[in-house]
Amino acid sequence: MERSSFFSTQAGRLVDTPRHSHARFGIGDVVRHKLFDFRGVIFDIDPVFANSEEWYEAIPADIRPHREQPYYHLLAENGENAYVAYVSQQNLVADGVGGPVEHPSVEQLFDEFKAGRYRLRRGLTH
Repeated sequence: MERSSFFSTQAGRLVDTPRHSHARFGIGDVVRHKLFDFRGVIFDIDPVFANSEEWYEAIPADIRPHREQPYYHLLAENGENAYVAYVSQQNLVADGVGGPVEHPSVEQLFDEFKAGRYRLRRGLTH
C-alpha cells in the first residue's frame, strides 16, 4: 500500500498515513459519539490517528480505538460544556437531532447551518 506522511502539530511529529483514506463524515457534518453523551460539528479530519502518545494511552485499553482510521476534530457540546474533541471514526454516528451545535467557536469557522449541516466560511476552505 502506498503511504505518505504529514506533520501533526498535536503529535509534534511526522505521521505516516495511507495515500488514500475513506472518511465517512465531512467538514460541517454534525455527529454524535457512540459511547459518550456529546455531539459536535466536524472542523478538521486526520486520515489516521495524529495526536500524542500520552493522549492515546490515556484511553482505557478496552475501549481504545485503532489508529488506522480517520480521526475527527469536533467543536463539541454535552449540554453543560463546550469544548474541542478528537474522536475516531468508529466512535461516531450521524446526529439525529438535526439542530445546530451550541459552541462559541462555531461562528468563527462556519457561516451557515442548513439541512442539518454547516458550511465552512469561504476563506477557510483548502
